Amino acid sequence: MKGASSKATNDARSRAERGGATLADPRWRLVAGRDRSADGQFYYSVATTGVYCRPSCAARLARPENVQFHRTVADARRAGFRACKRCKPEQALVDPNVVLIAAACRRIERSEEAPRLAELATSAGMSPFHFHRVFKAMTGLTPRGYAIAHRAQTVRKKLTRSQSVTEAIYDAGFSSNSRFYEKANEVLGMTATAFRAGGADTDIHFAIGECSLGAILVAQSQRGVCSILLGDDPGPLLRELQDQFPRANLLGGRRGYEDLIARVVALVERPGVGLELPLDIRGTVFQQRVWKALQRIPVGTTASYADIARRIGAPRAVRAVAQACAANRLAVAIPCHRVVKSDGAVSGYRWGVKRKATLLARETRA
Repeated sequence: MKGASSKATNDARSRAERGGATLADPRWRLVAGRDRSADGQFYYSVATTGVYCRPSCAARLARPENVQFHRTVADARRAGFRACKRCKPEQALVDPNVVLIAAACRRIERSEEAPRLAELATSAGMSPFHFHRVFKAMTGLTPRGYAIAHRAQTVRKKLTRSQSVTEAIYDAGFSSNSRFYEKANEVLGMTATAFRAGGADTDIHFAIGECSLGAILVAQSQRGVCSILLGDDPGPLLRELQDQFPRANLLGGRRGYEDLIARVVALVERPGVGLELPLDIRGTVFQQRVWKALQRIPVGTTASYADIARRIGAPRAVRAVAQACAANRLAVAIPCHRVVKSDGAVSGYRWGVKRKATLLARETRA
């Protein structure tokens, strides 16, 4: 028995030397205090039970010498541990605010007029300031911005399917033509008739230049820069712009437009410069949420598709995030090149993986 006890002590000491917890380890204090704020930051396993848990697990506290820490669930599994059935660490964390913000989004979508901020905040049980901050952090848009984007998405869909503009207006939830036309430019970026006609009678100015990544096309509507396209040759870039605005008036050679090209090229060559120009961003509500999140990634850093999905409050929408990145037509200005795979691999760039790698390397040195 004495030999067995000595062996157990030696085994515990060996585990501690391999990474077992100590009373001085700040992670152990979080586990001992069952701190919920640490959930998702790390996991811990218990050698005597063979399971791994969240820091907040309510199970009986293990002896520190039997505990090891793991950065991710995958790390714990690779070490040979199974998930705790009590705290279920393999399941995604659910932020209670997600449910409240989702309910606010559904209310905005069902309302003809965007609900007042105070009304939404009261329903969520928050102050207007706190609700506004949480809503923007989770969706990437302000409540008003979400309402505009949702209405734009609905109107665009109805205009392409309805027999007339009037029919589309009512199908989209507007109670009168006048109420829609008050917001038409804000919602569509052009008149409803022009949008339905593929951008007819809408002027889009563009220019094509050269940068270190090849050919670059910059296009601008009345609302702002609407396209920044990269490629090997100018021809395909112009055809892509024509596909984007099939019946718009595409106007090249505008005097003074070289300055805009120069400012965009400067952004490509020196990422830290920034682009102090208005952008005409058109997309679905989800796409705009993703694109807003991309714009908040600092120069010189990256995020994974899963990171972006979590930041917009849709942790399971990793594939949809990748699709939104692929739909981006504002290269560099909306930095989808800063999104990489979970293992850090560079892949999936609309304008070529080599250009993506070049941009990331350039930003790292900036």
